[in-house]
Amino acid sequence: MNYCTNCGSKVSCRLPEGDNRFRYVCDSCHTIFYSNPKVVVGAIPVWEKKILICRRAIEPAFGKWTLPAGYLENGETLVECAVRETREEAGAQIVDLVPYTVFNIPHISQIYFIFRAEMPADIYVAGAESLEAKLVTPDEIPWSDLAFTSIREVLTMYCSDLQSEQFPFTMVDIPPHA
Repeated sequence: MNYCTNCGSKVSCRLPEGDNRFRYVCDSCHTIFYSNPKVVVGAIPVWEKKILICRRAIEPAFGKWTLPAGYLENGETLVECAVRETREEAGAQIVDLVPYTVFNIPHISQIYFIFRAEMPADIYVAGAESLEAKLVTPDEIPWSDLAFTSIREVLTMYCSDLQSEQFPFTMVDIPPHA
């Protein structure tokens, strides 16, 4: 950040009085700019015990498989975001959303919130950010071709939980280079 979005003056990185972290502060109007983690929200959409996955048409991880997920928008709830991202990336509807997993990924300043969800019909189509969308059984998940550590982790947990049909809410910290 080079310039203040309030007055256009230069900003500098310094420790504001009473704070414990360096922040960008406007040299003129003294506005403090806080940088907070991005929240990524997604779902594990399920139709008749098959999981809906998407192959990414965008970077990062172009061509890799993922669950429908994306950044939470201002003014949007977690559920609204998961529903929107599933519709945008996979052309699918989801219902009966249940919180399933939170991933803390501090080294990239992200938090992932993943729901379990049902698809009321097996209607889906690749959206603008997806090359392909498909339903897979746990045995058909392309494990070596998944886009992100968080997606591999949540799918591993989900497939394990399927065995007992118990799906506890879990919070996981993902370290760098996991």
